[in-house]
Amino acid sequence: MRLEARTSVSRSALVVAPLAAIVVTLLICAILVAFAGAPVGKAYLLLLEGGFGSRFAWSETLTRATPLILTGLAVAVAFRTRLFNIGAEGQLYLGALAAVAVGGQVDGAAAPWAASLPNGVLFGLMVAAGMLAGALLLLLPAVLKMRLGVDEVVTTLLLNFIVLLAVSAMLDGPMKDPLAMGWPQSVALVPELELSRLMERSRVHAGLLMALALAVLVWAINRFTVFGLQMRAVGANARAAAFAGMPVARVTLLAAALSGALAGLAGVVEVAGRTGYLTLDMSPGYGYTGVVIAMLAGLHPIGVVASAVFVAGILVGADGMSRAVGVPNAIADVIVAVALLSMLVATMLTRYRVRFDRMGKVA
Repeated sequence: MRLEARTSVSRSALVVAPLAAIVVTLLICAILVAFAGAPVGKAYLLLLEGGFGSRFAWSETLTRATPLILTGLAVAVAFRTRLFNIGAEGQLYLGALAAVAVGGQVDGAAAPWAASLPNGVLFGLMVAAGMLAGALLLLLPAVLKMRLGVDEVVTTLLLNFIVLLAVSAMLDGPMKDPLAMGWPQSVALVPELELSRLMERSRVHAGLLMALALAVLVWAINRFTVFGLQMRAVGANARAAAFAGMPVARVTLLAAALSGALAGLAGVVEVAGRTGYLTLDMSPGYGYTGVVIAMLAGLHPIGVVASAVFVAGILVGADGMSRAVGVPNAIADVIVAVALLSMLVATMLTRYRVRFDRMGKVA
């Protein structure tokens, strides 16, 4: 058996592939649900109702999807240039830490240096600080890769743990909230810097609009700008791009800065839109899930939005399903993982056909 590249890929195959991947995912996970002793149809129905079946369900799904859109975009931008950013989790936390450092309260009010600034200016500084922190964190592995050939998968992954330890030290040290009863959390943001709610009696906040706008912006950059063309060229073949005169190193570093900034913004949005302060358990793995979302979307920015909503709905719906039929809510992680594998196989089959050799001849 061998793989043979297709001469062309039909549009219908690109549409059918993700649908087929979802169907295969549901079939495979149905076996696990049945082994857990739950009725498969009822379990899936509860999963969908929990994630998409009511106003409250949609509000929770969109709240969960907001940081996932940003981390998915961050991974998609980096992967587009074959810079394998596995460090979005650390970039998210560092962005959140920078946001609290700029917009956090001191003795119940804004820091003395920020007290005289208009709220709009201070909010802009907070966002810029978070994005800059995330960008700088990814630029280090990018430079090491370009200059010394260091594997960015290893460096970005290990930086996640370094950042979490640094955040832990800050939350137990200079940024610890004295009113937190010993709990390791940062001081709260100035209330005027928190994002407004988009729906009454829900947690959906204006960060969702920011994430959607950035998805459209990244798509426009990829589709209509020279930089987008250069990213695609470098990702397809860096040597050929360099031979054509493209500045491969500069394109890679700019993509790294954009990717890290998006992940850092996810941290800012979580602090300003949902929690109001930083804790070590603020993210249940949004940065790592961003890798899954980007791959499910085929690195397409608009597809990232759909993938993030799908994954968020599965994660939210699994909680209700678990309580109702006794299926462990870890099934949500299994569904997401199987969906990723199914999507990768489906995408591969759109580009390659399987050939079987029989008796030394190609069938």
